[in-house]
Amino acid sequence: MTAGRTAGFNFLEQPALPAPQVSEADAQRIAATHYGVEGDAVSLGSQQDKNFLVRRGGTAEVVGVLKVANPAFSEVELAAQDAAAKLIADTEPELRIAVPVPNRAGAEVTTVDGLLVRLLRYLPGGTLIDADHLGPAAVAGLGDVAARVSRALTGFDHEGLDRVLQWDPRYGADVVAALVGHVGDPAQRERLQTATDEAWERITRVAGDLPRQAVHLDITDANVVVSPAADGSRRPDGVIDFGDLTNTWAVSELAIAASSVLGHTGTEPVSILPAVRAFHALRPLTAAEVDALWPMVVLRTAVLIVSGAQQAQLDPDNAYVTEQSDGEWRMFEQATSVPVDVMTAVIRADLGLAAPPADVGTTVPMLAAVAPEDVVTLDLSPTSDAYDFAFTPGGWLQSDVEDRLARDAVRDGAAAVVTRFGQPRLGLAPALSQRSAEVVPTGVRLWPAQALTLVAPWDGEVVTGGADTVTVRGDAYEVTLTGVRPVTAAAAVRAGEPLADAAAAQWADVAVRPAGAVVAPPLVRPEVAPGWLGQARDPRPVLGLAPDVAVSPTTDLVARRDRSFAPVQEHYYRRPPQIERGWRHYLMSTAGRCYLDMVNNVTVLGHAHPRIADTASRQLRKLNTNSRFNYAAVVEYSERLAAELPDPLDTVFLVNSGSEASDLAIRLALAATGRRDMVAMREAYHGWTYGTDAVSTSTADNPNALATRPDWVHTVESPNSFRGKYRGPDVGRYAEEAVAQIERLAADGRPPAGFICESVYGNAGGMALPDCYLQQVYAAVRGVGGLAIADEVQVGYGRLGHWFWGFEQQGVVPDIVSVAKSTGNGYPLGAVITSRAVAEAFRSQGYFFSSTGGSPLSCAIGLTVFDVLRDEDLQGNAVRVGGHLKRRLEALGDRHPLIGTVHGIGLYLGVEMVRDRQTLEPATEETAAICERMLDLGVIIQPTGDHSNILKTKPPLCIDIESADFYVDALDRVLSEGW
Repeated sequence: MTAGRTAGFNFLEQPALPAPQVSEADAQRIAATHYGVEGDAVSLGSQQDKNFLVRRGGTAEVVGVLKVANPAFSEVELAAQDAAAKLIADTEPELRIAVPVPNRAGAEVTTVDGLLVRLLRYLPGGTLIDADHLGPAAVAGLGDVAARVSRALTGFDHEGLDRVLQWDPRYGADVVAALVGHVGDPAQRERLQTATDEAWERITRVAGDLPRQAVHLDITDANVVVSPAADGSRRPDGVIDFGDLTNTWAVSELAIAASSVLGHTGTEPVSILPAVRAFHALRPLTAAEVDALWPMVVLRTAVLIVSGAQQAQLDPDNAYVTEQSDGEWRMFEQATSVPVDVMTAVIRADLGLAAPPADVGTTVPMLAAVAPEDVVTLDLSPTSDAYDFAFTPGGWLQSDVEDRLARDAVRDGAAAVVTRFGQPRLGLAPALSQRSAEVVPTGVRLWPAQALTLVAPWDGEVVTGGADTVTVRGDAYEVTLTGVRPVTAAAAVRAGEPLADAAAAQWADVAVRPAGAVVAPPLVRPEVAPGWLGQARDPRPVLGLAPDVAVSPTTDLVARRDRSFAPVQEHYYRRPPQIERGWRHYLMSTAGRCYLDMVNNVTVLGHAHPRIADTASRQLRKLNTNSRFNYAAVVEYSERLAAELPDPLDTVFLVNSGSEASDLAIRLALAATGRRDMVAMREAYHGWTYGTDAVSTSTADNPNALATRPDWVHTVESPNSFRGKYRGPDVGRYAEEAVAQIERLAADGRPPAGFICESVYGNAGGMALPDCYLQQVYAAVRGVGGLAIADEVQVGYGRLGHWFWGFEQQGVVPDIVSVAKSTGNGYPLGAVITSRAVAEAFRSQGYFFSSTGGSPLSCAIGLTVFDVLRDEDLQGNAVRVGGHLKRRLEALGDRHPLIGTVHGIGLYLGVEMVRDRQTLEPATEETAAICERMLDLGVIIQPTGDHSNILKTKPPLCIDIESADFYVDALDRVLSEGW
């Protein structure tokens, strides 16, 4: 996309030239005559060059890209581009580079009818521009590529770099001034010029300190090629189109790469941060480069628009030019949506380069009439205990939560209440929103118990902003009061003079900023809060209060976790939010974002259920010990649990987790039968203990699962009716084969002790087993003297809606049932229920004991879970909401071919993603990207299945219709963004 050269051409002096008039037939002849390639030539989009994809005749093999240069380019420029490409290819082996392919004469440049032609190496994989939305991994990859190119070109020199290009940010202001007249709308012209002037002023402040070198100048989404990575993601690793190579400011490489991100659906200014971090990690940015980066992004977007407007007039038939216009305007809108200084501060903070703010001095405290010790600081953060004890649980959702907390503090003796500066306020967060809310305050709020007068903190100019606003502007800082009654008519005040009256029991806002700083909104979104807070200061010292020590730079919790917590215990998401509060089917982060929880089947009743909390609190004040003592709770809970199961399941063992429960179930089968062999289903997961890991065959959890099974574990085919070897009317053959395998084991002298299976196929995303499957397999295993084990750890307790237990859906009664997760609503409680005969047979192994399994606390919580399930009709809710949710997801599949099917029933669902509904190729990479994008939109969802291509949809059973619709709407949006 080059527009200029040294030899007689300057975009400031004469217009750019249109793309060469070369047809596909012409390109085909050139490829055959000069490169010996007989085949097809397909035109590709370009702004000023003419590009063709060359395929070898009769095959799908792509030989290269035939590039016919714009007449504005000289041969020496092309030589520089080719030399740079070969240098990067040699010094950065991780990158694929579009180096030139010599013609028949061995030359890299061919002259045809006065035009300069090259055949460049074709890089398969597609570019990032093919993706409508760019996730953080792709954006980081773009920054990584830009850094590697910049690193490789450091020190590179060539006479062909001596160029004047409209894409060079050194000339950006001149380009806009020269070409903005081609933009037809006067208002748009004014906006472009204003943004350019502001950006250029910031750049000129540091221009003398910006390093210069050879720069590709077009590392964008259109010129970076991707390859599939080992983790299923598409990693940018290839670079094409060196047409804009020049010598300019080195940071231009990153600025241009970052600007291209803003043209994609769903991105915003902070979306560039992964690219900036990745670039900085390989090629550290100087302080001047950090300050110039965002202004260059703004300038780049303006240049693209005015250049495109000029080129559209010059070459109106060039569809590539006209198609870019909307995307370029989107880039400009995003680049100018945040003030330059604010976004620069965001970048600086994200790189850990932000300097601590200077202290704000004050001559006289504004709260001169109130003793500091009589002022209460109100904690409104997501971690605050105030929400728990002031009123009903979930009170953060109440619109008057802050007023109620302030009144309580005043009732307890406070003379005044103030909020915290820069601390996210949970009460402002909507429960369901696809966009993070403005929850971070750039000032503080003041609630006086009695009316009081606020005085000027320093000598300064008085600026009124209406009937309820007044500002005192000093030499270095200014303070603004809102929600007050100004009491001075003077144009200036001295420190200590009355300034404004604050009414009793009403909020007044106090904001402080350095002189000349951008005026910050009262509340800002967490993503840009570091930038806005850089334009503000904590007002507490101005009020006469000590700075709030609770407000400090956030630490990298993930890094701390990795240092002390074994990393094999993985966490969700690449950059996970810090979750410190939950309520019902919501999870709240410390940044003040509320997420819809669609995966937490552990908390069957919902997070922070008040009856569970009350039960735990009461019991802990009484007793918590082990089950060898005689107390009522263990008896009552065991009776209650056994009563939920059919005969002869009447005897209970209590443990701490699902892994322990299923492990004990296996041991019971081995002891009762005196055998050592077990039969398990493939693609299943049962736990982490030695026994449960042995029968777990999910390659998603353990890639070597099948190859590392001990010899006493025998696996049967997973009865996957969607993508397995038997489908449709043939699904009954799964049971037939399992039966035959069990009988064969017995015939070989190794009859199994038992068969363990999830009642609903959990790892496959809640897929129901084929009808009558368990009836046939249970009969077979019992026929050879073995026992049937139902793993109900995930599905038990009414999640299916129509059945309390998963095995009921199959019309069977197992010999042993293992259950956990739902039993304690997040508290560690698991159980095994079996017959008295099987339980007594376990005495051959000695005695059984679990220190906290069956403790008074565990049992009290277990009993409360049963009560709440009944009282809130959560099993019925699984029928109602689960049915609605599945219908909506299935309807979504009618519009989005990526959805292969929707598994499950009730609130145990799985949305399986495929690239092709005929071949059922798993959409693993897409599913991972969908989950990351859904997090942006306020939904926590994760992949499951051996191909990690199923959205496991197992929310708390209290979820409502509104939230189910929110989930589907968010998924619809993500799928509509293009995959």
